[in-house]
Order: sequence, then structure tokens, then C-alpha cells
Amino acid sequence: MNTVSKPMYEWKDINWRKAERCVFKIQKRIFKASQQGNVRLAHKLQRLLLKSWYAKLLAVRRISQYNKGKKTAGIDGVKDLTPKQRMAANNLKLGNKSKPTRRVWIPKPNTDEKRPLGIPTLYERALQALVKLALEPEWEAKFEPNSYGFRLARSAHDAIEAIYTSINKKPKYVLDADISKCFDKINHQKLLAKLQTYPKLRQQIKAWLKSGVMDGKDLFPTHEGTPQGGVISPLLANIALHGMEERVKQYARTLKGNKSKNEQTLALVRYADDFVILHEDLKVIKECQ
Repeated sequence: MNTVSKPMYEWKDINWRKAERCVFKIQKRIFKASQQGNVRLAHKLQRLLLKSWYAKLLAVRRISQYNKGKKTAGIDGVKDLTPKQRMAANNLKLGNKSKPTRRVWIPKPNTDEKRPLGIPTLYERALQALVKLALEPEWEAKFEPNSYGFRLARSAHDAIEAIYTSINKKPKYVLDADISKCFDKINHQKLLAKLQTYPKLRQQIKAWLKSGVMDGKDLFPTHEGTPQGGVISPLLANIALHGMEERVKQYARTLKGNKSKNEQTLALVRYADDFVILHEDLKVIKECQ
């Protein structure tokens, strides 16, 4: 007699606390390896996490149940997953191809301008969420202390507190700036070189960057920038901008006057591509600009 084999359990039966605990253990080990500069071990653990059944389930859960855009379709028109489809999370695998993103224009607050969003397919979003689980702990160990945008357990309020701490004892001049069209202008080659990741993961990230954009029925190539709307885009933007604070402080050391004082009293606080530079000397602020 033929019998149809059924899965051991269904979506509603998954022990999410156990899944989160298992994934967090590996993430913690990636963080420590990155902190210690052990690149080989960090990459080995990332490979382990990217193959983890629990990590794949958490990635699918995030994009199909938690994200605000869970009902937004990519170019394939799929905008919802049944519990049975979610259980196919094991199909998530790194490759060297990616479907184009779907261009959606949304209004910018308080202006007549519109911001372009690139919406990947649900599969690509889930794969990006999985890669983010592996990549984020490595870079959290490296990121500068005064970077607050799109980071775990950090918010705009923390950035405000950092600015207050810098100016509450002594008044300072402020350069308030942002990087024009930051997400759209990121250099792919320099970003991939900065990632310093292993070949298979590099190929997948390159495929997302080069996937192109469908605006209506027209396909446009993407030679630069990261698609706003992708799960991994904010992390990639933070990686691209990592080092700004250190670079500005290096520059402050080259200026005339008290070099060590210039470096110590200068502060750069960044929230994604918005940042402020604070210093008691207006000349130093102008030089940094």
C-alpha cells in the first residue's frame, strides 16, 4: 500500500524560541570571531548559519509575517505565502543570479519629490533576510560607536543623546549634513571589495546589486547604488559609509594647532546618511566640510 509522507510538523508547530536561541548562538560566535579578527572562523560560522534550517525559517517568517511590506509583490506578482509555502524555506540557497526589482515611486515627506523603491521578489527578500542574519554580527563588531541608523538596539534617540553629551559641557559649532542620493550612488566594486567576504556570498550580493530594475515594462540596468526596499540594503549602506568618523578624525590630526585636542574634541554622529560634525573651532568645522 502506498503512503504519502507528511512533514514532521507544520508552520504553527515550530518552536520559535528554540529557533531564535540556536541562531543567536551562532551569531554570537560570528561576532566574537570578527571582534578578534579571526576572519576564517567568522566565514566558516557564516556558512554554517546560511545552511541552518532554523535561520531559514526565521528569514521567511520575517518577510512573510513581520515586515510592513509583506503584502507588496515583486516582479513575479507573489505577495503572500501560505503556511505550507513557508515550510519550503529549505529551498533558500546562495547563487549568482537574481531577479530584477520592481520600481515603485513613493512621495517624500514635506516635498513634491518622489523616492524610488526597488521591491525584490519574496524569495529574494527571504534570501536577503537570511544573508543579513549572517553578515550583521560580523559588521556589528566593526562598526563605529557613533553610527546609529539601521542598527540593532539603536535609534534616533541614541544619536540625539550622543550629540547632547558632546555639547552639554562646552558650546560647539555644528556642521549638519547629509549625503545626496546616498543609496543610489554607492560604488558596487568598492562596496564588494570592502565586504571582504568569501566568494559564494560575494557572488550573491553582486547579483543583487546588478539585478536591474523593472519600471513598468522597461528593464533598466543598475550600475551603482543599492535598491531602497531590499532587506539587506540598509546594512550594505552602513558598510559603505563605515569609516567616516575615523577618516574625519585622521584629517583633524593633520590640521594646524593642537592636533591631539583637535582629534579629541571633534565628534561625528551619524544616522545612516545624515550626520553632524561638532567642534569648538569654526575653522576645523570648515576644513572637515
